[in-house]
Amino acid sequence: MLTICTWLSGDAYSLEDVAKLKRGIDRHLKQPYRFMLITEHEREVPEFLCTGWLCPIQDRYLLDHKGCFVRLRMFDPEWQKELEIDDRLVCMDLDSVVTRNLDALFDRPEPFVILGGVNAMNPCPFNGSLMMIRPGAHPEVWSDFSLKAVQNMPCYQFPDDQQWIAKKVPAAATWRAGRTSGVFGFRKPGWYTREESLPHEARLVVFPGWRKPSKFLNLPWIQEHWK
Repeated sequence: MLTICTWLSGDAYSLEDVAKLKRGIDRHLKQPYRFMLITEHEREVPEFLCTGWLCPIQDRYLLDHKGCFVRLRMFDPEWQKELEIDDRLVCMDLDSVVTRNLDALFDRPEPFVILGGVNAMNPCPFNGSLMMIRPGAHPEVWSDFSLKAVQNMPCYQFPDDQQWIAKKVPAAATWRAGRTSGVFGFRKPGWYTREESLPHEARLVVFPGWRKPSKFLNLPWIQEHWK
């Protein structure tokens, strides 16, 4: 079964943000799936969120470093087995806004798919706002990782997980941001309309960088889809 996960750490986001993401997925995904919240806290989680797993973050030391490296654990086959990942594992950022049907995005045969072409200033070709991994795909992304190893790679402002993935899997399949995929980065390359209007083809809008939906609650399409 398809598993969709999101990561919650620190205090920038809350369980209400988790709930908004899950509600959006529920409205716009037809195929069966389970929802997995990966977090560093013991939390009182509402019953409607408990459709899959409440998973503790194993590598909490990585939270002390910029770059979202903690997410690289998803490439660990042993971690996948422990959590019974037997099909596609989709990772979505908490500030993603689901606006139309998602099934076509996830019905792809490649072992690994990541969002591409959405970064503006950062030259990295990949963005970790959306990823999909099949069990056993590219275990070297985790097994070869260390904080020392990432310090030696070129990066934009600081090393991060998406640059490490680009180093280890440079030919990875992508959802190309924009009209073809229906995945858009808000006010990023491929966003062809004024911010007040949602692109007609949009299935999913991600918010890389400092922007997040809560800063744009005046926009009608965010009011409609992020609730």
